[in-house]
Amino acid sequence: MTGLDTNILVRFLVADDDVQTQAVYRLFKEAEAKKISLFISLPVLLELFWVLESAYNLPRRDILAAVTALTTLTVLKFDGAAVVRGLLEDARKTTCDLSDLLIAHVAKANDCDTTFSFDKKACRHPLFRLLR
Repeated sequence: MTGLDTNILVRFLVADDDVQTQAVYRLFKEAEAKKISLFISLPVLLELFWVLESAYNLPRRDILAAVTALTTLTVLKFDGAAVVRGLLEDARKTTCDLSDLLIAHVAKANDCDTTFSFDKKACRHPLFRLLR
């Protein structure tokens, strides 16, 4: 298995560089033909959220749609796939920052009842608790 960096996913989703976008398409097709998986780590997913939000100014619904579409590609294997599915489902029901949701869902998957934070906005979500 081979891991993917965030910029590979950005090129695939945004297609803002023709040469690099075509290289990603070829990589995905080759992996599919050879029946190999390409790995997306949770740090890559976190950075993808940040890049799509801050550099490309994509609205949350578009980011969620894009990541959901990525999860349907059989060539991609997500680190903590259950965490990612839970995060995407939860993200559609809340306004909590995607990065905060990822933190909380990783903690939950590791048997944490709650995640302490000083972030008052994050603490509006039931997976967080404000530390006082």
